Amino acid sequence: MLFLLRGRKLKFRGIANRFLDEEKKRRMRQKNPSKNVISLVNRIGPKESKASLTQHKPRTAPTRVIAITSGKGGVGKTNIVANLGYAFSNLGKSVFILDADLGLGNLDVLLGLAPKYNLSHVILGEKTLPEIVVEGPGKMKILPASSGVQELTHLTREQKIAILTALDELIDAADIFIIDTAAGISSNVMDFNVTAHEIVVVVSPEPTSITDAYALMKVLALKYFEKRCKVLVNLATTAQEGEDIFRQLNRVTDRFLNISIEYLGYVLFDEKVTKGVKHQRIISELYPDARASRCFADLAQRIANSPARHVPRGDTNFFWRHLVSNSLR
Repeated sequence: MLFLLRGRKLKFRGIANRFLDEEKKRRMRQKNPSKNVISLVNRIGPKESKASLTQHKPRTAPTRVIAITSGKGGVGKTNIVANLGYAFSNLGKSVFILDADLGLGNLDVLLGLAPKYNLSHVILGEKTLPEIVVEGPGKMKILPASSGVQELTHLTREQKIAILTALDELIDAADIFIIDTAAGISSNVMDFNVTAHEIVVVVSPEPTSITDAYALMKVLALKYFEKRCKVLVNLATTAQEGEDIFRQLNRVTDRFLNISIEYLGYVLFDEKVTKGVKHQRIISELYPDARASRCFADLAQRIANSPARHVPRGDTNFFWRHLVSNSLR
């Protein structure tokens, strides 16, 4: 028992240190508010740092940018992001994941990582994006967010421009670029959604999750003029339940919204997901033969085999194009 307790202490020491570092940074910002202003200079970092991230095998297709979002928290969105990213890696894809839950990021915790720096350091002009990248399972590249920094939940237009500008320097290093947004309908969430080629809305069987998913789609359609998105049902007890939930949403959106929704699929409820979370390991890595793991593998294969929507040709400057075509709120 004593050995197990010591092991657990060592395991979570990195997380505790991370929160201590965040608290020190927060107090420093309170003492010197001027440091909260982001430098709009495009600080990409040393050439050798950027080169190490952009070295990858030649691709026949441009990077595919997928935003995974939800109207309600607690539907397992970040778990889906991590497992899908791992499943894409198993298909031989190079994967970047941006934790865009800027104030309450937890992707790194889910993966058992303890990054020294995160997006808050980039926004404050202290670090560059290549300097905060950490490697996760399956050689996924993770851009971690901060946790407990309230100021980052309400970015200015200039701060959003600076982040997207810097992201443009990394996008060509990936086959798949996944944006793990926060839950809800804030401007931060919506701005990250509309920069993606594809928007995947995660919904669970809970009635509140279904109504919040509809509310998210309503804002996307009426305020941001999105015409389509995909629906992924998580925690389904059966494949039939997943299809039934999609039909409910599709019936309402068809009647009241000018948006087309597509059924991406489902992930079955699996108790091994919770076991993986407790061990800070994703189920696809820890239990590759579990039924949820098979769902993630099927989803990744389905997405990889389907045509991407509005993938730009030639030189990317992908996020900059969205800054021009979608005026950020």
